[in-house]
Amino acid sequence: MNAPRENAPGQLVLLEDTGGIATVTLNRPAQFNAINGAMLTELQAILDRLAHDSAVRVVVIAGAGRAFCPGHDLKELLAHSDATFVGDLFRRCCDVMLSIRHLPQPVIAKVHGIATAAGCQLVAACDLAVAADDARFATSGINFGLFCATPGVPVSRNVSQKRAFEMLMTGDFIDAPTALAWGLVNRVVPSTRLDAEIAALAQRLVDKPRAVLAAGKTFFYRQLEEKLERAYEDASDTITRNMLSEDAQEGVAAFVAKRKPRWET
Repeated sequence: MNAPRENAPGQLVLLEDTGGIATVTLNRPAQFNAINGAMLTELQAILDRLAHDSAVRVVVIAGAGRAFCPGHDLKELLAHSDATFVGDLFRRCCDVMLSIRHLPQPVIAKVHGIATAAGCQLVAACDLAVAADDARFATSGINFGLFCATPGVPVSRNVSQKRAFEMLMTGDFIDAPTALAWGLVNRVVPSTRLDAEIAALAQRLVDKPRAVLAAGKTFFYRQLEEKLERAYEDASDTITRNMLSEDAQEGVAAFVAKRKPRWET
């Protein structure tokens, strides 16, 4: 990374970079990594830094201890029951989710234990997700009189409409195989293999040209919001620019010559 940084004692979000893979770890294990305002501040700062770090090719988001994330710290919300505090907290949480979307790097959620409410939102906001087979997911706010409106935004863009509605309205847990079948995660592996699976997937992405991954991620999400005809127009322009880029010229030449490509980026 541009400047090595030490994780300070008591830091709520840890950052480690190895071989172009930045691992961002939520670090409130005693609270199962419940999200509070201070954690959001640290997480936003790290994401802003990663967005401008060309040495980082892939970002992994994980949770310390026994769980990924149970959502917002409800004790903090109860202690500050005023519109200014609560509104600011949820807006900042939305900003974090949007920052994940806007990062040029692919972002992988590494999920174990529970991922509920804003924790489930975080999984859905990531580009990819790998879960341990004992992971469980829910948008459980409805059980406490709090409809998971903000988690519903990315969840309803990951799973089908009726599946998302069921999750949001019942608050029921789904297990990891169900999350895989519904499209919330990409892969489910035994918990003992979670680290290895994340490392293998991340390395597959590290081996791809950085600029093409970044442009592809931007295009992928942009075209989802467009009408079909406009999406094809956008796709045609995008792939034309891509084909004429140094990366594509090298990649296609390497394929024709039956050799491994030598990426410049």
